[in-house]
Amino acid sequence: MEKGSLVPNDIVVMMVKERLAQQDAQENGWLLDGYPRSLSQAAALDSLGIRPDLFILLDVPDEILVERVVGRRLDPVTGKIYHLKYSPPETEEIARRLTQRFDDTEEKVKLRLKTHHKNLEDVLSNFTNLIWKVDGNRPKEQVFAEIDAAIAELERKLERKQTEVKAKAATSGN
Repeated sequence: MEKGSLVPNDIVVMMVKERLAQQDAQENGWLLDGYPRSLSQAAALDSLGIRPDLFILLDVPDEILVERVVGRRLDPVTGKIYHLKYSPPETEEIARRLTQRFDDTEEKVKLRLKTHHKNLEDVLSNFTNLIWKVDGNRPKEQVFAEIDAAIAELERKLERKQTEVKAKAATSGN
């Protein structure tokens, strides 16, 4: 991580597998943020029988991502995350205690983005029919509304599929 590189696949895959096997994830579903990041991670999920129902791709220009990450700060007392430009701290006292992650520098962000772009097409090719692309460079309310719409559309598709399965079972005498 200090070099701006990805955590080794075997470690991340094991962590994801263990977490998704827990009861709450099994009952309520799950959301992976920024994962899988490579074709080998996507293939590892497939080999474990773990397949998302939806893959949301937030599309944001690199220069905006760099600005967002470099301006990000953490309040070590409350755990709240601020941004120097978009969500500044409420008081000078809070501003004085804010910290920046060691890898939130322009150099390391650009390195992470280079790795991301190198892997993105391979990852997307594994989820072709599941991708919902969202313009992430809009107000957060609009981004959230579009993500909600994607989830609602998925729920409608799953409900239709369940209805079809039940209807087939009823007509076949099962």
